[in-house]
Amino acid sequence: MIELVDIAYVRSGTANAAEAVGFATNIVGMEYQGVEDGVHYLRADHRHHCLAFVEGEAGVLSSGLTVLDSAALNQAEIELNLAGVQTVRGTAEEAYSRRVREFISFDDPWGNRFDLAVDQHTDANPPQFTRRAGITEFGHLCVDAPDVRAAYEWWSTLFNIKISDWIGDKAALMRFDPVHHKMAVFQGAEPGLCHINFQVESIDDVMRSWNFLLEQGVEIEQGPGRHPQSTAIFLYFKGPEGLTYEYSYGVRRIEDDNWVPRYFDPDHPKSIDMWGGPTQRAQTQYQIRRPLNPATARQEA
Repeated sequence: MIELVDIAYVRSGTANAAEAVGFATNIVGMEYQGVEDGVHYLRADHRHHCLAFVEGEAGVLSSGLTVLDSAALNQAEIELNLAGVQTVRGTAEEAYSRRVREFISFDDPWGNRFDLAVDQHTDANPPQFTRRAGITEFGHLCVDAPDVRAAYEWWSTLFNIKISDWIGDKAALMRFDPVHHKMAVFQGAEPGLCHINFQVESIDDVMRSWNFLLEQGVEIEQGPGRHPQSTAIFLYFKGPEGLTYEYSYGVRRIEDDNWVPRYFDPDHPKSIDMWGGPTQRAQTQYQIRRPLNPATARQEA
């Protein structure tokens, strides 16, 4: 069993770095950490970065997850290979581009690319946010797969993933620590990133950002509302090149080992928003499909 420790980052390709970075800083409020070799780094918490824009084709490149140490990474590589999952070990240069000490890359059965990493860099300085959005941390990430039941079975067989709640066959909300979900899989025909989530300090931050986003002409995709599964108050909004961002506050923690996953009917009007607001599907940024091989990994770094 591969023991995940945390989520790490999202790497997203951009055909317009100035627009992508400008939105992430001026609108979302993230700190810009600079650019190296065509990779732009954005920070939201103790991590060196949790979002990296890579100049080139627009679309999600990979999502990063962490394991405890090198021994755990070596064992994960063995277990994935035994399960028939191809892995590629990154070079030292590629690891530095991701601000981790070492990593391997793999694709889930539906084509979502993941990096499994060790020793993500921590920045000792407090984040210098561009605007006061109240961000406290990179909260979770969500990917698409055509069959969320099969996706959960795959993740829970290989990794320390547990199901927290189901939204019918439309979404699997999954955890590997007490947070209600650090990962989620939503039903979608093509692989991609549903959204990237940031936790904020208070409901006031959610509402202030709602008004700010409206003033800036940003498209609100869902919210403000409250998810009945995680109890989180949420706000989803669309960034450039199909990247969806989310602010949320008040996410449930599951400390009870006897927690029983619940089933929510996706057709019930309040299964997504218990306040009864509109719940149209947020936009997915689709996965850039590239063969998993060392040459391709070097190009993406």
